[in-house]
Amino acid sequence: MRILVVSDTHRDLISLRDVILKQPKAEVVIHLGDGEDEAEEMKECFPEKTFLMVRGNCDWGSMLPTEECIFLEGKRIFYTHGYTYNVKYGLYDLKLAARDREADIVLFGHTHNALTDYDNGLYIMNPGSLHGSRGTYGIIDITKAGIVTNILQI
Repeated sequence: MRILVVSDTHRDLISLRDVILKQPKAEVVIHLGDGEDEAEEMKECFPEKTFLMVRGNCDWGSMLPTEECIFLEGKRIFYTHGYTYNVKYGLYDLKLAARDREADIVLFGHTHNALTDYDNGLYIMNPGSLHGSRGTYGIIDITKAGIVTNILQI
């Protein structure tokens, strides 16, 4: 299974549409906040894909949750925008929350800095910000052989 992970689109509908089109094998799109409006619009444009979303600190008036957990292909994924875990100041609180939820993968945004890491059984990804000409996004492939994470530039 391929998962497209995006965050911080900040009204950049064109970039979001373009990466969804660039990743036709992605069955699931996870939007990590600060872009609820464009994510909702793309959800209507791509009804064959599953869209999962959380609220970011710039999603004013949003009724989305600030965090969620889901099982995909037998792996538990914990995802959040990250501001409630102070990710701009370090990942300790986020990792602790992910481990409390027995997550295999933790996803966050907010910092606009792309990151993939592996820490003692926990895959960590921040896809960066999709907004602008130097935008980035993430791909997660979950197969029988394991988990592979990648960051790609628009």
